[in-house]
Amino acid sequence: MDTFKGTYDKSLLRGARAAVDDVIAAKRKERVLIISNPGADTRPISAALFDAVLEAGAVPVLIYQREKGQFDYAEEEVVKGMASEPDVVISVSKDRLGKDRWGMKNGYRGKRRYDHIFDLLYEEAKIRGFWSPGISQDMFRRTVPIDYSRLRKDCLLVSKAIEGKDWVHVTAPGGTDVMIGAKGRKARKDDGNFTRPGLAGNVPSGEVYVSPALGTMEGTISFDGSMVLNEGEVVIRKPIVTEVRGGFISEISGGKEAGLLRESIRTGERKARESGRKGQIKADLVEKYARNAWSIGELGIGLNRKARIVANMLEDEKVYGTCHFAVGSNYDGDADALIHLDGLVKAPTIVAISSSGREQTVMDKGKLAWD
Repeated sequence: MDTFKGTYDKSLLRGARAAVDDVIAAKRKERVLIISNPGADTRPISAALFDAVLEAGAVPVLIYQREKGQFDYAEEEVVKGMASEPDVVISVSKDRLGKDRWGMKNGYRGKRRYDHIFDLLYEEAKIRGFWSPGISQDMFRRTVPIDYSRLRKDCLLVSKAIEGKDWVHVTAPGGTDVMIGAKGRKARKDDGNFTRPGLAGNVPSGEVYVSPALGTMEGTISFDGSMVLNEGEVVIRKPIVTEVRGGFISEISGGKEAGLLRESIRTGERKARESGRKGQIKADLVEKYARNAWSIGELGIGLNRKARIVANMLEDEKVYGTCHFAVGSNYDGDADALIHLDGLVKAPTIVAISSSGREQTVMDKGKLAWD
């Protein structure tokens, strides 16, 4: 049996085994595609995952590609590897997996239009897996081998509290006060249970997230934790205050970080139009992609009790006692954009509101209501 043992710190195997055994529950002879970059963190983590898959009796294939950023395309060989429909697809990347060139231009048809082969395969329940953009060795050791029973219980209770409600009201000490329409939206669980086709999410796991109903979001979001930008991530020194009207950001104020967010959004808007001119996005979709760079595409609630704010959103957005909002594309496929920039809000109070006006507190000043 060919392994990578001897090429990485063996402490990574504990996290790798948790990911393979607890998160994806790899079975004998299953095909597992691991896509990574040959970086200082991603190479040893992907090698440890390869070995853990072998230990489980499954069949791993490891592909390295060049590092990809917010606007880069995945290599064609990577897309074709996913299109071969392995049982499991794992992405361990320095930054991004990369966009799907063919999907962006032509789209894949299924229950809806998809612009990436991975989204088609997992949402149509053909594969399962996880993605870990920006993961570090330290993060992998701390936040992956966790108590998944407790995490899954928390995620289930939060998702049930939000599912079927008309509104979610979020307030926080930093100035956030926003109403989010949730009617008809699915509250998705990133609970580390990706054990059957159609289930996928982040590793480290630990959030419940929902895409706001289009045109419903109103109020103020004051980002005061950390923020993803087109070029890296920043810890916020002075809150980034965004006014949201009809689901779109109408005003941004604050310090240096506010200016960086504004420029990142404008870049996403500009890149959409450039992609249209190059024929990479269909002409009738270009203005939607550009406009949606200013939309709020996600509310997420952090639930991983081992996570901490480290200026890496893969971990930051999972921090228990926080929530985050994403600027740009959503997860329901009806507000596509070229960007998805998560920003953290600390110690939120989150209240789900039914059509009758009945309120249920989900989190109170950063603490789950049932803790």
